[in-house]
Amino acid sequence: MGHGDGRGRTVSPANADDAGTRILHVDMDAFYAAVEVLDDPSLRGLPLIIGAPDGRSVVSSASYEARRYGVRAAMPVAQAMRLCPTARIVMPHFHRYQEVSRQVMAIFESFTPLVEPLSVDEAFLDVHGVRRLWGSPSQIAALIRERVSAEVGITCSVGVAATKHVAKMASTVAKPDGMLVVAAADTLAFLSPRPVRAMWGVGPKAAEALEARGIRTIQDIRDAPHEMLDRAVGAALSARLEQLARGQDARAIETDRVEKSVGHEETFEHDIVDRVFLRGELLRLADRVAARLRRAGWEAGTVSIKVRFDDFRTLTRSQTLAEPTAVGQRIGESANALFEQIERRDPVRLVGVRAEKLRPAGGGGLGLWDDDEDWRRVEGAVDDAVARFGSATITRARHLGRDDGRGAVQHPKAHGLD
Repeated sequence: MGHGDGRGRTVSPANADDAGTRILHVDMDAFYAAVEVLDDPSLRGLPLIIGAPDGRSVVSSASYEARRYGVRAAMPVAQAMRLCPTARIVMPHFHRYQEVSRQVMAIFESFTPLVEPLSVDEAFLDVHGVRRLWGSPSQIAALIRERVSAEVGITCSVGVAATKHVAKMASTVAKPDGMLVVAAADTLAFLSPRPVRAMWGVGPKAAEALEARGIRTIQDIRDAPHEMLDRAVGAALSARLEQLARGQDARAIETDRVEKSVGHEETFEHDIVDRVFLRGELLRLADRVAARLRRAGWEAGTVSIKVRFDDFRTLTRSQTLAEPTAVGQRIGESANALFEQIERRDPVRLVGVRAEKLRPAGGGGLGLWDDDEDWRRVEGAVDDAVARFGSATITRARHLGRDDGRGAVQHPKAHGLD
């Protein structure tokens, strides 16, 4: 299996059998780090950590040279530097990653219209209908890899299989800069020895529950009694795992994807204990979330928050709204109500607000009374002002000169999450 750092890499020979395949999963290799090397070739071959250098931030990505020391995405930068003291920290440049992503996706779409992006650096492609133009699935995968390298200047790994699940697993095994083809007839042989943790959609908690019952490989899932799987992970997930373990995955490529959620989160320079200050930050983040919703023409049906404490334990809470909304005041009130449900009072290092279950704005119409009418007018005026003068020109009065409860004005480091 792949280890995320290139160990265990397995690739197919040039003449690999691709009978019965139609799905490609293309994944850029250490994408953020690769783009930084593309823009600054002097970084090539160095262990790179993409993140803020203050030690309070987390790793956005890392080069394979750093990953071999155990550095992983979402790890605190301070911990990453202890693992790899010689690493070079590079600030992320998200606008560049988006630019390069658009180049890559354009290459995919030049081969087939059936492209389903999963993120800025990976996508599924269905190439069944373009074989007469470009050749077999493995030939198309090879052409894509050549063009990404020649036209963009970075590398990618490709899994070729009969289903999305197997294609995604195959691309992971092929990393970095490789291609693995799994013919339809070889699907079970490919899956059987692989750990349950390698399955797409199996998180750490589900993996622990399975492993605690001796279910460690995909073959073990096929052999386990149905009742045991139900007890381990619940009826819905166990049924899904049984299908995937048998190579059954009927999911088609989705070309019309909508944004599933919009969120912002904030990591503080210092751990915060002042609950009043934290409630103010949740409201500020809610305003940012709502502004993005309005720009995109969406409303949120659910609000969720994330709170990370000084020991890195993270709690989440969510609430379904009585009516979908894109009003920051309403989202902020829900976020603060959720925050009050958290009894733990330890210092906080991060808070986040996310809008979920999105739908087109106005899809349900308005009732005879609109409780948010005044706030909607206010926030609409704010949107107009921001459009004319910029986002730094207007904010709530409560956010000016905010005190973090320790006698100092707090200057949070905030970033948006897609």
